[in-house]
Amino acid sequence: MIDERAVEIWNDELEELFLRTGHRFKRVEPRRRMRDYIRGLLGPVGRKNGWQLAEYAENRTPDRLQRLLNGARWNVDELRDDLQHYVTERLGEPDGILILDDTGFLKKGTTSAGVQRRYSGTAGRTENCQIGVFAAYATTRGRALVDRELYLPKSWTTDRDRCRAAHIPDERTFATKPDLARAMVLRVIASPLPIAWMTADSAYGQHAALAPHAGKRPPSATSWPSRSPSRCRTSDASITSSPRHRARHGRDVRAVTARRARASISGPPCRSRPSRTSTATCPPTSGGHWHAAASIKPDEIAYYLAGGSGTPRRRRQKAF
Repeated sequence: MIDERAVEIWNDELEELFLRTGHRFKRVEPRRRMRDYIRGLLGPVGRKNGWQLAEYAENRTPDRLQRLLNGARWNVDELRDDLQHYVTERLGEPDGILILDDTGFLKKGTTSAGVQRRYSGTAGRTENCQIGVFAAYATTRGRALVDRELYLPKSWTTDRDRCRAAHIPDERTFATKPDLARAMVLRVIASPLPIAWMTADSAYGQHAALAPHAGKRPPSATSWPSRSPSRCRTSDASITSSPRHRARHGRDVRAVTARRARASISGPPCRSRPSRTSTATCPPTSGGHWHAAASIKPDEIAYYLAGGSGTPRRRRQKAF
């Protein structure tokens, strides 16, 4: 339970962050509106729409907050850079982990930038939504979002009039979600954030243009899902034939994947140990890579490719 002292510390830290970023707003009015807007997003507001955020800020109408978002001059990328420096100071550690993933935001209507009917993992069904791709930074000291990109489907990028109506710049063209993630990775590499690991799911792990950037900043390593176990002498059959896999038929075993990987790390090179675990491992090759395979569903095997410096045990523990 959060006590009064913790709330006071949190409030003081937030005020210090406001002072740190206030110079990005040239006038005092948008600085105050920014403060109200952030406090509303973080506060106990049921729906984070303009009217309820304005009510939380004790404004009669949402006009002031909408002006901050629609008319005030400030650079979102400069604020992102300030955030990355702040996260570096407060959470940065040499073995920091960069996490890439996307999520959906349910929307009504057709005018919100990038909105389209598509499958939404948030809703678990096809819905009208926007998709954002995010980069998060995590260490033993905490975690924070450090970058973002809005995904624009081709139905938007091929309709420039629609884009202009939503204030999307003409130079913004179609980019896949892995392409957007790659752009964020390059920005993080250029930032002061200390990154030792980068992780993402198979939607990004299969993207050939993204994976090479994992090793840009040594020492570095990657927990990189892949559909096929290249350069590792293991097969789906060795996993699916294991007693453990058959015993857990239909059960989601992701929660124990890390424990299994660590348990099998001491095994002989590239040997599957199906009698004890549903994980096959391959220790580092001369290129510094190893694989792990884990049964997630009865008919699906997830393969993980990782590489970097350090001992296999240390890398395995951090990768999962």
